[in-house]
Amino acid sequence: MYRIGELAKRFDIKADTLRFYEKHGLLAPSMRTDSGYRVYSDRDAERLKFILRAKAVGFTLGEIAELLSIELDKSNRACSDVKGMVDDKLDKVQQKIAELNQFRQSLQLLSDTCCGGPESAEHCSILEALESCDDELSPRVETGKGHKHSHANSRVSRGAKSC
Repeated sequence: MYRIGELAKRFDIKADTLRFYEKHGLLAPSMRTDSGYRVYSDRDAERLKFILRAKAVGFTLGEIAELLSIELDKSNRACSDVKGMVDDKLDKVQQKIAELNQFRQSLQLLSDTCCGGPESAEHCSILEALESCDDELSPRVETGKGHKHSHANSRVSRGAKSC
């Protein structure tokens, strides 16, 4: 049996995390002492380990609750139920990676169009690109005053200015 602080220490988390999981119905102490202290069993520790592993691979609290409900009723649930959840999560992760790659590419284009020099930001290619109404970044290069300065003619499609 573990008190809340002991269980938290065993898994290198804070006691508040255990209280949070309890509040959201993922974990409940097996019992409370007469003085009201939470007491957790080895079974509770195993459940916590399950929760932490599921969280570590990206499941939300709601998804973890669903996984726990399947875990508690394994004999009446199919492996395909769990696989379906994992595959759905994998699809979401792949979509997020694609979105992040687009962000990276757009930011790289913005960075590549700017000379980053000490000149005034009045003609900053990054600011011009973000202010522009074009959907793609297309830099234009200007020369003048003894330096080469790259400008973008457009903005990232997610820009704030409406055109």
